[in-house]
Amino acid sequence: MALPEFEHDDGVVTVLLDGQPQSAVDVDDPTVLAFEYVQHLALAVDALAPAGRLRVTHVGGGALTLPRWVEHTRPGSPQIVLEPAADLTDAVRRELPLPRGHRIRVRPVTGEEGVAALRDASADLVVLDAFADGRVPAGLTTREWMADVARVLVPGGLLLANVPDEPGLRYAARVAAGAQEVVGDAAFVGLHEVLKGRRFGNLVLVAARGPLDLYALRRATASAALPTGVLPGRDVARKVPGARPFTAEDAAASPVPPQRDAWRRR
Repeated sequence: MALPEFEHDDGVVTVLLDGQPQSAVDVDDPTVLAFEYVQHLALAVDALAPAGRLRVTHVGGGALTLPRWVEHTRPGSPQIVLEPAADLTDAVRRELPLPRGHRIRVRPVTGEEGVAALRDASADLVVLDAFADGRVPAGLTTREWMADVARVLVPGGLLLANVPDEPGLRYAARVAAGAQEVVGDAAFVGLHEVLKGRRFGNLVLVAARGPLDLYALRRATASAALPTGVLPGRDVARKVPGARPFTAEDAAASPVPPQRDAWRRR
C-alpha cells in the first residue's frame, strides 16, 4: 500500500490513500467530524451506548478519527484498533499525534485475525470502518465473521459498520441480513438520498445484541446537521427481497466507489 498523503484545510487534515479521501481529523478539536458517515457513527454511539467509559474495538484504523472522538467524549475508554497497515499507522501518528494519556492501542493485524483473538464479551462496541483499495474487504461482512463479533460483544453491545453501496442497496441488504441473523436487531443510518437509493454513499449499519432502540436513533437523526434518516432492517428486506447473508463461500467486497467528487445516481 502506498504511503498516505495529508491535505490541510482550516485545521482539518484529510488523509488520502491512492487519491481517495480515507479519513479526516482536527487534532485540536476531535469533535469536528468532517465525513458524514463518521458523524452518523458518533450519533449512534451517543444515542444508544451507555454513559461513561466504553470498551471499544475498531476494525480499521485510518487516521484514528473515531478513537480520538471516543477518547475526547468518554475519557479513559480502553480502545483497541485493528489496523494491518503499520506504515499507515506510523505516518498518521507522526503527522497527527494522539492526545496524552489516551488508552488507544493499535494492533497491526487484520480484522479477522484481531477479532478472533479477543475474549468473549470483551467489548461494549465494535466499529467496522475498514478499506482495502477503497472497498470494504470481503471477509469483514460475512455471517461467520459477524458471528465472531457477536461473541466479542457484551449483552446489549453494539456493532456499527460503515457500509458503502450503490443505488439499489443490494450489497447493504446482504450485510444487514447477516447482522440480523447472528448479531441481533439491525437498521441503517444515512443521508436520505442514500437511504432512498438515489446515489452511491455510505450507510452506517447499527446492530444490537438485544433490542434496538429505534426511537432513540430516530430522535437523534432528527436533530442531525444534515438530512439523515433511519432504515430498519425489515424495511431493507422489503426493498431487496430475498437478500441472503454473505458467507465465507460467496464473500464479496463492497462496490467500487466512484471517482473522487463524482456522484453515481440511479
